[in-house]
Amino acid sequence: MKKYLVKSLVMALAAASLASAAGSAVAADFKPRIIRFGYGLSEDSNQGRAVKFFAEDLAKRTGNKVKAKGFGNASLGSDIQMQNALIGGAQEMMVGSTATLVGIVKDFGVYDLPFLFNNEAEADAVLDGPFGQKLAAKLQEKGLVGLVYWENGFRNLTNTKRPVAKLEDMQGVKLRVMQNPVYIDMFNSFGANAVPLPFSELFTALETKTVDGQENPVTTIESSKFYEVQKYLSITKHVYSPWIILASKKWWDGLSADEKRVLQESAVASRDFERKDTRAAAGKAIDTLKGKGMQVNVVADAELARMREKAKPAFDKFAADGGAEVLKELQGEIAKVRK
Repeated sequence: MKKYLVKSLVMALAAASLASAAGSAVAADFKPRIIRFGYGLSEDSNQGRAVKFFAEDLAKRTGNKVKAKGFGNASLGSDIQMQNALIGGAQEMMVGSTATLVGIVKDFGVYDLPFLFNNEAEADAVLDGPFGQKLAAKLQEKGLVGLVYWENGFRNLTNTKRPVAKLEDMQGVKLRVMQNPVYIDMFNSFGANAVPLPFSELFTALETKTVDGQENPVTTIESSKFYEVQKYLSITKHVYSPWIILASKKWWDGLSADEKRVLQESAVASRDFERKDTRAAAGKAIDTLKGKGMQVNVVADAELARMREKAKPAFDKFAADGGAEVLKELQGEIAKVRK
């Protein structure tokens, strides 16, 4: 009899908890909405998995009233096109590279400077801390709301000409880079011929030999099937690249306080999921790429030090072009984290 009473009490408490959660969703100010959430990679990529997680989490928190529908493979346009759609209010949300935001808020170029972070833990602390939040807040006056940073990861080189084992191996390689002056200057200084192109055009450019190579995290190289059109992968980890979830400010300003709250909560939950998923996937991706026929080499520390030295003018140019203050802030924040 006692066991039966305890079991009944547990079941009653569980039912009450579920009812309370459902009641909270009903009581909160949620209007039925469908959010168009655009992203550049495929549905089965780390980006696609995290967008799906966000959508499911948001539906749970809102009693299925607020729904996010993912649009992958750049089907809503390149990152720059989607950013403009958000600013104009024609699209609600997206996740994309911080690198393509430099045309909107120039300070975002600071994340693209080479060899800033030693590891992912440093990046997390800076992006989620006061520095990352202050920089994201600058987007609001430009028509965008930055919610959280996801991880794209440390970027590495691929090409069809030769393994990059030393700086000189980049000479004459036509390398696709993001449409960002920091990347263009950096790889030109390495001796490559930097060709800025949207990510949505990259596979075709590699396939048609318009460019010889590209640089991206290993998870993106795998999910985008670049192994079909690239032979050599050189592990350089030259830049840590974040993604950022963005919302249209025009749309955001029309949401209730409850809707803004749950969107932020789901964004944070998706960030934690995405980083864990991406890091697990990165560990497996190199073996997968080797299995697909790519030749993989790890660039020696001495050569990376040469690249770091060669890239110093990128810091000077960024500072001279109006980025001195934000660069000093970022370097100060990294120094705090390392202590």
